Amino acid sequence: MAAPRLAASPDGLSAAFYARQLLWLLLLGAVLWWLEAATRLDVTLAQWFFDPLSQRFPLQHSLWLEWLNHRLPKYALIAASGGLALRAVRRREARLGYAVLVMWLATLAVSLLKAHSAHSCPWDLQAFGGSGEWFALFGAVAANPGPGQCFPGGHASGGFALLALFFYWRPHAPRRARQAAVAALALGLLMGLGQMARGAHFLSHNLWSGWVVWLVSVLLFAAFDLGRAASTTKSAGQLPSISGA
Repeated sequence: MAAPRLAASPDGLSAAFYARQLLWLLLLGAVLWWLEAATRLDVTLAQWFFDPLSQRFPLQHSLWLEWLNHRLPKYALIAASGGLALRAVRRREARLGYAVLVMWLATLAVSLLKAHSAHSCPWDLQAFGGSGEWFALFGAVAANPGPGQCFPGGHASGGFALLALFFYWRPHAPRRARQAAVAALALGLLMGLGQMARGAHFLSHNLWSGWVVWLVSVLLFAAFDLGRAASTTKSAGQLPSISGA
């Protein structure tokens, strides 16, 4: 007897959907690797915000960027995720509660990678007034890499984390899911741009942050949906058959 096909749970997404997501992640990862390895885009963009005469980033201590791009979005996202968590509890909506958990875990994953990274921020590198040596993202660590702890971009991950709402809405509200994905991409890039202007991150730091958030979201939601689908299939297979007398 053939094994039952693993489909989506009634309110979930299928294995085929998540397989396609992983394929897109592989393709995007290859593009991001090529951009960093074959171009000088990171340095070129950082130079736009750097003043070679003063050897510093003029916007590094900008109050506008500090409050409007750094603190305000961070606190707003924390409040929003907390509100969604309360809503999930009150409505006993497991998928929404799980989406909030995915948001938190995705940003945590970025924070852990960042905390153990040897890559320094632009403002800590010799090319931009610091003392650390630049080295390729996936290359050998430089002899003097600087203080490190700057890859991937932590701040941008908060905006990208809204991608969890795409997976929450995708089964029953595809249009709203697409809007959530666009909002996550736009907010993550905007928050990352503010950090680039301050000299806190390169573009690649922020793009890889989005990639990590996407990967974590896919893996965790796949475990959620496919686990429920397997449970549903198993339960259906255990139902007693009823035949007429």
